[in-house]
Amino acid sequence: MEYKQVILVRKDLKLSKGKMSAQVAHASSEAVLKSHKDDITKWRNRGMKKAVLQVSSKEELFKYKQQAEDAGLIVSLITDAGRTELEPGTITCLGIGPDKEEKIDKITGELKLLS
Repeated sequence: MEYKQVILVRKDLKLSKGKMSAQVAHASSEAVLKSHKDDITKWRNRGMKKAVLQVSSKEELFKYKQQAEDAGLIVSLITDAGRTELEPGTITCLGIGPDKEEKIDKITGELKLLS
């Protein structure tokens, strides 16, 4: 059984590459810290697969957050501190998992990779 993690990024914010990278790292780290030890171990042993996917808006991000929570997945919503590019409290991305790939794909499988 495969395990993975996904990070959803708001495309409407038009983040710089550096800012986006930092926000994705926050989402990944926070989600792992909240995850079950067994899921983390299985995910690590299988190469720590990740996908960074795009959503069009905060509303769409919250739709996927709710679906992931309803499915019993670990989520981590990232809110920016506002020290550089964004206003304080801007919601930038969402980390989901790591968990079973099939479980995550039921929620985010139709989303496109961040471009």
